[in-house]
Amino acid sequence: MRLLYITLFFSIPSLTHASKDSFNWSESKASYVDLSLGEHKLARYVYERMDPKDRERTYKPFYHLYDKNGEDFVTKGPGGKYTHHRGIYFGFSKCAALDAQKNPVNVDTWHCKRGYQNHEKILHMKADNHQASLKSEISWRVDDGTTFLTEHRELTFRISKNKGIQIDFHSVLHTTQPEIKLDGDPQHAGFQFRPSNEVATKNSKKTFYIRPNEGKDQMGKTKNWPQNKDMTNLNWKAQSVIVGGERYFTLYLDHPDNPKPSFYSERDYGRFGSYFRAKVTPSDPLNIRYRLIFGTQELNLQNCEEFSSQFVSE
Repeated sequence: MRLLYITLFFSIPSLTHASKDSFNWSESKASYVDLSLGEHKLARYVYERMDPKDRERTYKPFYHLYDKNGEDFVTKGPGGKYTHHRGIYFGFSKCAALDAQKNPVNVDTWHCKRGYQNHEKILHMKADNHQASLKSEISWRVDDGTTFLTEHRELTFRISKNKGIQIDFHSVLHTTQPEIKLDGDPQHAGFQFRPSNEVATKNSKKTFYIRPNEGKDQMGKTKNWPQNKDMTNLNWKAQSVIVGGERYFTLYLDHPDNPKPSFYSERDYGRFGSYFRAKVTPSDPLNIRYRLIFGTQELNLQNCEEFSSQFVSE
């Protein structure tokens, strides 16, 4: 089974007092849930059900991350450059499915055209002074309302040994249709990360990437498949951007059990990640596993290799 994991590292004062603080969820009537450690906000699950009258804002659930002070988001929400980019998110621009009349239809759950992702319910939400977890059910739908994939997504937050935050993200896609084909391209499919829109409007030329066998590249330089053939089946890739005057680092780790080949993309405004092609059938659900290391602690080639080795060995 392939599972999706995310690990986030924050250099924030509250984590040094982790033994005294408890994780806690705070649910809002506006259909989101904030996770805090003590009084320090860490993440937000945004899960408003899709509203046809407010489609663009509500057509996919996603996760925001807070900045190191727990005050503002360091990730992107609706609007801005490419409104469909949303913090930590997952989707495919080409989903071959059936509509209510059993007709083939190509659904786009990336831009959310001819379909969308809809939060159905929170299955559980737990927290104590050791960990917090949230499990939700998300339906991937054709615009006529037909559910062609059901996703169970569970996030478990813990304090890591280096006093950062570890988030295990388990995502499993099931279907009752004969076969769902998932496809797209490295810029419009897969598991991806997008920092604040501020990176696009102010600081894109200060973004840099760190890659296996290469190390740190020049600021503003990017590499993408298929122009760069070596951007395939990478174990990891790291990025650094500036938000709110602070430099943040994000390490993206790809587990070898995930579907392959995987194809990578990166942009100077901060959207980066990879995609793969896959099929989902009633007897063969899709399970994927990734990890992100996120925070203000500087990353280098050696750090990234060590994180990758640890991830693969778990």
